[in-house]
This record gives sequence, structure tokens and C-alpha cells, in this order.
Amino acid sequence: MRLQDRGAIVTGAASGIGQATAQLFAAEGAKVLAVDLDQEKVVAAHKGNERITPLGQDVSAADAPERIIKAALEACGRLDILMNNAGVSLGAPFEEFTDEAWDRTMAVNVTAHFKLARAAVPHLKASPAGRIINVASVMAEGTDYGLAAYCASKAGVAGLTRNMALELGRHGITSNYILPGAIRTGMTVNFKDEKIADIWARKSPLKRLGEPIDIARGALFLASDEGGFVTGHGLNVDGGLMLRV
Repeated sequence: MRLQDRGAIVTGAASGIGQATAQLFAAEGAKVLAVDLDQEKVVAAHKGNERITPLGQDVSAADAPERIIKAALEACGRLDILMNNAGVSLGAPFEEFTDEAWDRTMAVNVTAHFKLARAAVPHLKASPAGRIINVASVMAEGTDYGLAAYCASKAGVAGLTRNMALELGRHGITSNYILPGAIRTGMTVNFKDEKIADIWARKSPLKRLGEPIDIARGALFLASDEGGFVTGHGLNVDGGLMLRV
């Protein structure tokens, strides 16, 4: 019960990393507001879990920060942990990348993180263990074909988080980011092809793909008292994928 009686927000919580993290946080004693674009999916993902309250919300909408914080306080009574996990990956060759795809990627992957964290800060200041956890990617430090916006956005998440750590530390708030590697989630649809999944699994020294729970466990460490003296840090949870880059 490492998060006993704490209040948490987890975005992108209808599947994958967000779903696993919301459920792990709840199992460790937190009350959780699980946010996702699709109301039906986020309700179904956490059906029967009394410690998790689902909320359908586009995190990039203008009123999202106000709505999410209000819902979190109503559901949890307090706010101690914010995990910005919602993200999109829109791929295309650089010369063909549209303004719309670029803007959407930045709006969800970076700007929404900034705005929700900013709205959460007054409440995190009141917490004895305020935590901000942003989900970046190993692509924040690497790159691949067709991922110009995704790589730029995840590098932005890393830079944003380090700055928040610097400025918010005096209030006792830690800010860290996680760099997942090849994780079997809905975003990585190609992993449904076993040949592609095997190629990525063999790139890791551990010889397997990551699972959402692997990332959730890293988030739990950063959210708990054990991670209380860690801030401004990028936690690689990639099975050693980037060792040979």
C-alpha cells in the first residue's frame, strides 16, 4: 500500500500503459481519476474497481485542465500524483508530414502535459508528496523514419519535465519522465504481427517486448516515497533496447 490514501490522475488510461498504471496505483491504495478520450472504453477498462473513477476527456481541449482537476478533487478528495501518459503517434515521411498532424501531435504529447501540470501545481503544493510523471519515449533520445513529430514531441516532454523539476522542487514536488522502449500496447499495432514483434524483442538484451505493467512499475516507484529524492530524471524502461544505439 505504497500510495495509501493518495489521489492520482492518470491520462490515456483506457488501455496499455495508462490502464496498467491506474490499476496498479489503485492496488497500492490510491484513489485514481482515469482519463481517456473515449468514455466508453475508459469505463469498460476499469469496470468494478471502486478506487478508479473514469472520465472521458480530450486532454488537448481548451477546458481539459479545469475539468480534469475538478473531477480529480471530487473523486479523490485531494491530488498528490499527476501522470501525463496520453499520447499520439502520427507517422509520415518528413516531406509529406502535414501541419495538421504536426499540430495534433504537439497538442496532445506536449502542450496538454504542460497545461494539466500547471493546473495541478497549486494542489500538488498542498500535498506532502507531490509527484509529476510524464511519459516520454526512447525516441526522445533516438529517432526513426517517419517519426519527426513524435520524436520532437517526446524530446519536448523531457525538456519540459527537467524544467518543472528545477522550478517546483522548492515546493517539494518531484517531476520525472519515463522513457518506454518497445512496449506491447495499442499504439504499437505492428506488434500484432509476430514477425515484427520478434524483431523488436530480439533487439533487447532481455529478448522480449515490454508489457504495460513494466512501465507501471516504474511509475509506481517514482510516485511512491521510495522515489521521493528523485527528480528531473528520465527513467529508461526499455529492456536495454538503447544500449546498442
